[in-house]
Amino acid sequence: MSLGATEAAERQVVVLSGLAGAGKTTAARALEDLGFFVVDNLPPQLIETLITMSDSSGGALRRIAFVIDAREASFLKEFPPTWDRLRKAGQHKLMLVFLDCSDEVLVRRFKETRRRHPLDDGDGVLAAIERERHLLQEISMRADVIVDTRQLSVHELKRSVADRFGSEGQRRQLVTVLSFGFKHGLPHELDMCFDVRFLPNPFFVEGLRPLTGNDEAVASYVLAQPDTPVFLEKIDDMVSFLLPRFEHEGKTYVTLAIGCTGGRHRSPAIANELGKRLRARGIDARVVHRDVDAAA
Repeated sequence: MSLGATEAAERQVVVLSGLAGAGKTTAARALEDLGFFVVDNLPPQLIETLITMSDSSGGALRRIAFVIDAREASFLKEFPPTWDRLRKAGQHKLMLVFLDCSDEVLVRRFKETRRRHPLDDGDGVLAAIERERHLLQEISMRADVIVDTRQLSVHELKRSVADRFGSEGQRRQLVTVLSFGFKHGLPHELDMCFDVRFLPNPFFVEGLRPLTGNDEAVASYVLAQPDTPVFLEKIDDMVSFLLPRFEHEGKTYVTLAIGCTGGRHRSPAIANELGKRLRARGIDARVVHRDVDAAA
């Protein structure tokens, strides 16, 4: 569908601003995870230019976020008239989010991270925070949403951004069940790893060696082993306990790795069955076989 007036009006533009140390980097990354094209520290007078370019992008840039802070104080005076013009035009879905935090908490955060406040010219953190509040006053006054992050963890802030800007599908946790072979190395992306090398190996069964865990004969052999149902039940129980707690901490991608020796027989069969069980309980689970086609 070509980009018409209706589609352009649905373009979502978010400006993210706030005090240094209040969580702008975390919030910006959360927006990126939600599919926003995020531009950091763009001069305000170029915001309109980029939005105009996005209008002719054929729908490629439907969600844009600009991070505005006080690092370039000379640019800030251009933001209020720019934002007011965009508001008046009414062509896009606009939202200005300002992250605030108490001076006490900001000072503590800078001390804990041993970071230097970007506006600290030698007068100390408190003086820099006061200067920054003054510079950002016009932006904070125009904010649609002011988020006080003094009691928010990184995960809670990410979840807050996802709740406000993410679709239901984007907020849902995605579980990847990854089969692999230990002989080929551990997957870098794993969150939990389960070793199924205790199960009898179809590699040593006549007629099953050339097949893989994706073949019915191998899957039936692996799933028929006396220990397999007990093992699957225990994994299912552990995963059912952990996934909601991971999600509560803002972890939207979870990788469960299932490993056997070569990654061709036992682990793919177990991964397929585990993925089926997770999907049956309404969990968004996909199954990936890393080494099923690797050389024996």
